[in-house]
Amino acid sequence: MEGETEQGRAALHELPLFLWLSPAFPVGAFAYSHAIEWAVECGDIADGVTLENWLKDLLEHGAPHNDCILFAQAWRFVRDGGDAELRELNDLAIALSPSRERHLETIAQGNAFLSAVRAAWPCKALQDLAFDGDVAYPVAVAVAAAGHGFALRVSLEAFALALIANLVSAAVRLGPLGQSEGQRILRALTPHCRALADFAEAATLDDLGGAAFRSDIASLKHETQYSRLFRS
Repeated sequence: MEGETEQGRAALHELPLFLWLSPAFPVGAFAYSHAIEWAVECGDIADGVTLENWLKDLLEHGAPHNDCILFAQAWRFVRDGGDAELRELNDLAIALSPSRERHLETIAQGNAFLSAVRAAWPCKALQDLAFDGDVAYPVAVAVAAAGHGFALRVSLEAFALALIANLVSAAVRLGPLGQSEGQRILRALTPHCRALADFAEAATLDDLGGAAFRSDIASLKHETQYSRLFRS
C-alpha cells in the first residue's frame, strides 16, 4: 500500500493479537482479579495511587514479570522446534503458581485460549502442540503468537498490557476508583509494560523470580474471603 511504513505493516501483521488479548476473547479473564479483590477488602488498594503502585510492583517483581519471561522462552522454543523443552517449560509455568487460585487462573485461561485459538486461528504450531494436561496461559498465547509469525517484542508488549488492563478493570468493578482514573493508570503503566517486554525479550529462565509477597499472600487469603466477585 502506497505510503505504508514498515512499522505500520508490522502492526497490521500482529493485528490478531488485539483480538486474542481483548476482553471479548473467550478465556474468562474478566472472572479473575489476581488477588486484587482481597487487596481492596483489606485496604491495601484504596484508590488510584495505591492501585498503580501495586500493579507497578507486579510488573517488576510479581507474576506478570515471570509470565513475560516464560512467554518469551516459549516463543523461542516454538521458533526453534524445541518440543520437549516447551513441555518442560509449561510444567514449570504451572508449578510457579503460589496458590490454588493462581493455579486455576493460569490453567483455566490457558486451556480456554488454546481451545478458542485452535478453532478460529489454526496454525501448524497449534496443531503440533501435544501436551498431556493443562497449558499455562503465557505458554498458550506464546505458542499461537510464534506459530503465526508474530514478532516477539510486539507480542510481549501486547501481552503485558493486556494483563494489567484486566487487573485495572477488576479494580474499577470493585469500586475504589472510576473509569477515568483507571485509564490514567493504564497510561502511566504503559511504559513499564514496554520496559518489561524489553527485559523479557532478552531474558532467560535464570531471570525468573519474584518478591511480590503481599500479592502472593493476598491470593491465599482470597481463597477463604467471605464475599467474592472474582475467582482469584
